Amino acid sequence: MNLKELSTKLGLSQTTVSRALNGYPEVSEETREKVRRAAEEHNYRPNTRARSLATGRTMAIGHVIPVSTKHEMVNPVFGDFIAGAGEVYSREGYDMVLTLVEDNNEEAAYRQIKSRGSVDGVVVHGPLMDEPRIPLLKKIGLPFVVHGRATNAVDPYSWVDMNNRRAFERATELLLDLGHRRIALINGLERMDFAFRRREGYEAAHYNRGLTPDPILMCSHEMTELFAHDTTATLLSQPNPPTAFLVSSMICALGVRRAIEERGLIMGKDVSVVTHDDVLSYLRNGADVPIFTATRSSVREAGRKSAEILLQMINDPTRDPETVLFEAELVLGQSTGPALVRA
Repeated sequence: MNLKELSTKLGLSQTTVSRALNGYPEVSEETREKVRRAAEEHNYRPNTRARSLATGRTMAIGHVIPVSTKHEMVNPVFGDFIAGAGEVYSREGYDMVLTLVEDNNEEAAYRQIKSRGSVDGVVVHGPLMDEPRIPLLKKIGLPFVVHGRATNAVDPYSWVDMNNRRAFERATELLLDLGHRRIALINGLERMDFAFRRREGYEAAHYNRGLTPDPILMCSHEMTELFAHDTTATLLSQPNPPTAFLVSSMICALGVRRAIEERGLIMGKDVSVVTHDDVLSYLRNGADVPIFTATRSSVREAGRKSAEILLQMINDPTRDPETVLFEAELVLGQSTGPALVRA
């Protein structure tokens, strides 16, 4: 079915149907929904090239990916985020454009994207506390939404994030309630905003109980299995080792578990572990009973929401910035138990 046939069936002009499908704000929500249902029922798909010519848009969304090995967003979480965002792009007739750049060449990449007009907007990944991409994108006028937040950003902007501070505060409180006082933090790079907030939550839980966290137990680096394994092995070999670990990712949690078992200890009995779980489709935290006690949040849902906000901004450039903060669920698994009394 083509546009003319769909318009005739609905009793609407081709212009109205086209504007409804393209999200123009002057079309009523009732009409937009009527057209959407009819298009779905009759399996109508707009011609992307014609749609682009009619709207002046590229019908594409950009994701700029730094290729440096020392960058926290280059990890398996990205795949699930893209899967969620891709569902929305596909539904709305948008393509996805991935651009690989060196870390020190990101500004030039964004400027080229804008000057070429190759995408209608971009998603910013892995924000730093001092995030230079936010003022840059505002300056060059490229619509964007940030997956995460930037603590030191001044001007308002659209973002989708998880409440990292509260998630790790709750996780630390759980371990403190179980009697643990030597709790190690295996964190991501703390120039990244999410890792900074997680450390804040970990520290706040201690201070609220009148406790001072031991700096020796707070470790941050790229979130790899090897880093977590080696750090855990080192900490467990100390005269006064930690009795529990709070970990920033499932991949790190696997390294922590490996180090615990190499010492002949039992996770959940001799040493407790709480991790963050992004609910990855290919890295499940057990089946009916979770392996790890975890703070859980869906990165795929974050991808969907980020895409929806960005497309709304593209359709209506006058919209105010929108922010979404997800709360993590604290799920009890087999990896935590009461602190053992040392002889």
